[in-house]
Amino acid sequence: MILTFDLGTTVTKAALWDRNGMVGLAEIGIVTDHPAPGWAEQDPTQWWASTVEACGRLAGETSQGLDRVTAIGCTGARQTFGLFDAGGGPLGPGILWADRRDLGDAGGGPSRWLDDVDDASGTPPDGGSVPAKLAWTARHRPTDWERTAWVLAPRDLVVWRLTGRPVTDPTLASCSGLYDADGQIAGSHEHMADRLPAVVPSGEVTGELGREAADALGLGSGLPVVVGAGDRACEVLGTGATPTGPMVSWGTTANVSLPIEDPPPGRGHLVVTRAADGGWLLEGGLSGAGSLLAWLGTVCGHSPAELATLAAACPPGARGVTAAPWMDGARAPWWRPDAAAAFVGLSGAHGPTELARAVFEAVARDVVRCLAVAGECRPSVPPPAVLHLAGAGASAPVWQDVLSGISGLPVDRRRSGQAASAGAALLTAGAVGDGWDLDRLDPVVERSTPDPAIVEQYDRLRDGADHVAATLVELGTAGPVGSTGPSTCW
Repeated sequence: MILTFDLGTTVTKAALWDRNGMVGLAEIGIVTDHPAPGWAEQDPTQWWASTVEACGRLAGETSQGLDRVTAIGCTGARQTFGLFDAGGGPLGPGILWADRRDLGDAGGGPSRWLDDVDDASGTPPDGGSVPAKLAWTARHRPTDWERTAWVLAPRDLVVWRLTGRPVTDPTLASCSGLYDADGQIAGSHEHMADRLPAVVPSGEVTGELGREAADALGLGSGLPVVVGAGDRACEVLGTGATPTGPMVSWGTTANVSLPIEDPPPGRGHLVVTRAADGGWLLEGGLSGAGSLLAWLGTVCGHSPAELATLAAACPPGARGVTAAPWMDGARAPWWRPDAAAAFVGLSGAHGPTELARAVFEAVARDVVRCLAVAGECRPSVPPPAVLHLAGAGASAPVWQDVLSGISGLPVDRRRSGQAASAGAALLTAGAVGDGWDLDRLDPVVERSTPDPAIVEQYDRLRDGADHVAATLVELGTAGPVGSTGPSTCW
């Protein structure tokens, strides 16, 4: 059996797998603090503590027990980091990928995209990028920075606790802006080289489970540990995504990812990252999805699940309500951090039902816009024939119906609903020489085929929705914006 840990933005998951599927799952929530507008921080002690707690809960809830675990695999969110001393102690709060604090001249202005690109890392010098946030940290937390031995993502910290090795993998490195396409520290960041972890292969054994960590987790020491890959790369594996069958994830945010053979030439409004198998992914990381629905729930007094049920009862078009889902700025394919979330067309007759439906529709429209950009980047590749769902929203019927209706494509859902963890399990099985088959591990259990009448309705609404989106994206209030989109990043 394989034990996987998924260090997400809002929850840590421990899952137990055998070659026939997932046999147990435990989730522990992680608290995010917002001490100032645009800031998003976590206590890094939560990252390991939630892993231990999730493992303990899993042991108590599964009839299989953990004594049959033969290997451990990991995955997690990218671009979140914390500073740690030589003993692994955290030095201040961790900064999340979603953090958009005003970085001033540390990031080229208030969280804005610029025209120039770091040629070594391939990453645009966005004010919200990891290098800009590290520069801010060095300036505003100099004592912490001077004591920093390691800059680590949550997944990388957990792997260090498990094995005693501070490492990362190519999929996380390629998103950080700190490494080049080959996993070497980019020349512009050599001054912090001694603080950055070495890059090791995603699908090879990283080390063995140490005694202290084993005791904390209730496992036997010496188990092989695999660092795994970032959440999106693992979701691509765990959904069986292909160049003509993109992965679409609904989690805290949404994401569109397609495996590609080589980075496409020229600029685009998508980015290119390393895949878990050593290849490449063409990605569109969207703005709020689950986070926007959760926010709406706090305003309306409904849980996200209740809002999804209400939205399912609302007709296409949300009775005239159109949403802009850009909580904390518009990401792919717009890249306008000064844009804001909004609802347009409200009247006294509208309520949570229409607002929730508008959220699902707005996210789906940005997914389709990303797919259109992907097609422009790869004109010789046939258009998508199916979409493979991942993330917490994959099992929500309203998301399946809205996405298939707006895209005009069938959407597939696999049994576990845990694509990132399934991908980590596949990587781990391969690393220990026990190759598993995805369709046996996590078969497709549902395909939603678009209703032609619904597709026609959404086609009629498209021009109006596009006009609203284009108008709202120009109403940003955070100041001037540089470029309208990022260059390809490795």
